[in-house]
Amino acid sequence: MSRRVLAVLTDPLEGEEEIAEIRRALEGEGAELRLVVPAVESNAFQHVLGDVDEPSRRARASLERSLRALRDAGIEAAGEVGDAEPVRAAQDALLMAPADEVLIFEHSATQARWFESGLFEKAQEEIEPPLRMVVIEQSSSAPPHVVEVEEAGAGTTHPDQHEIGTSYLPGLSRGDFAGMVAGILGTIAVAVLAAVVTAEDGPDSGAGAAAILIAIFTALVNMAHVVGLTLFETVNYRGGFEKFFRTLALVGTPAAVLANLLILLLS
Repeated sequence: MSRRVLAVLTDPLEGEEEIAEIRRALEGEGAELRLVVPAVESNAFQHVLGDVDEPSRRARASLERSLRALRDAGIEAAGEVGDAEPVRAAQDALLMAPADEVLIFEHSATQARWFESGLFEKAQEEIEPPLRMVVIEQSSSAPPHVVEVEEAGAGTTHPDQHEIGTSYLPGLSRGDFAGMVAGILGTIAVAVLAAVVTAEDGPDSGAGAAAILIAIFTALVNMAHVVGLTLFETVNYRGGFEKFFRTLALVGTPAAVLANLLILLLS
């Protein structure tokens, strides 16, 4: 049986280095190549809104350009437009026909788009065949350049970062879960301390006003953390903003508790 390769592209193939990686994956004559181009939205907001028409048109155009580039290079391939999420698009394609290897093209960390953060890790968790992640950098004055190729063997992995979750809640990392727990308990503690301060000194006192402001700020931060975390998980985003909110909850909440405790002791 000939070797079967599935390539997931979020941009049209344009560079010789990209095509060379595909040729290397095919390993000689008789191999079969399929392309799947996810209909990815321009940003996470459009993804949440469920905008599908324009992303599908862009994905179709990208697929046609890629197939032409491969034919010009002497490589025959089939292809289709897939789900907006690259990993899910690959899973759907594998259900239609199995593959011996899956290639996923993504941008380097400095050029990564909203859906590419943690893409390789997510692919390892959910895709069975061996993986090859081709990392590229783009320039306005030169074709895309392959800067790194990462590989993973067959079988899915189950890293610690998604051990917490239920059928009704998104999978949470231990850090995210700790941040949520710290936020909830810390907000209660800050509010209780603020209530004690205002009961002793009155809400119009400087100490009372400061304690109330700290309590309100803490509640808003932790509310943003919980809501933001839920939204991030719906679009499979695991990037800088997620880490920022988690750090703010884990560090800022204990600091707020300490601040109101000092206000209580000094008032």
